[in-house]
Amino acid sequence: MYFLLANLSLIDVGLSSTTVPKIIIDLLNEYKVISFQSCMTQICFIHIIGGVEMVLLIAMAFDRCTAICKPLHYLSIMNPKICVSFVITGWVTGVIHAMSQFLFVINLPFCGPNKVDSFYCDFPKIIKLACTDAAKFEFIVTANSGFMSMGTFFLLILSYSFILITVWKRSSGELSKAFVTLSAHITVVFLFFTPCMFLYVWPSPPPSIDKNLFVVDFAITPVLNPVIYTLRNKDIRLSIKRLHKRISNSKFC
Repeated sequence: MYFLLANLSLIDVGLSSTTVPKIIIDLLNEYKVISFQSCMTQICFIHIIGGVEMVLLIAMAFDRCTAICKPLHYLSIMNPKICVSFVITGWVTGVIHAMSQFLFVINLPFCGPNKVDSFYCDFPKIIKLACTDAAKFEFIVTANSGFMSMGTFFLLILSYSFILITVWKRSSGELSKAFVTLSAHITVVFLFFTPCMFLYVWPSPPPSIDKNLFVVDFAITPVLNPVIYTLRNKDIRLSIKRLHKRISNSKFC
């Protein structure tokens, strides 16, 4: 589990790093511009890292399902080889997801003015700037991201529901404990997928709503994820307390 948590934290850092620095630069400059190459690079990294995070969240759900439903077999099932396989699968999925959309957009003709009323670049926004009938490409790209987001979200909801039902059938008294254990995971899932689904399922959200959803999904959520997992994890809380005690004792001496 800690291996998956560490990778999820690195992914959150990467997700914020693809967009937040550019936002800060734009806030400090009067002219807010980005080259086409930089824009496409930003889009690719957003979708690659987003795809990896979705797979890692599925891996975390599988980890919790194994720990709660089959605790005696947990170490044999969630061995290091399986955890590494989840991470590799995440990166492969993310690259395929991003490149499948990138190939649709890269050769589109752009005549200008190339202005995007947003904090970031994304495939649907870039497609709207093309001086050709790009409705087909826009539908394919939006459907790709929307299907991946919705599919992953409902798969996670089903897995958590399965865990809770299994625990309830075993002992209704343990249901509250299982829910507490899963609360951090469920919180992270909703924080990540709710804005994500609105961004790609809602055809044309108003610019103000689009910007707010973006800030939540790519700036606030990556910062909150490590905090949520840390506060809900007993071992990490104990480690923090020990570290704080050591620091306090060293200062006192």
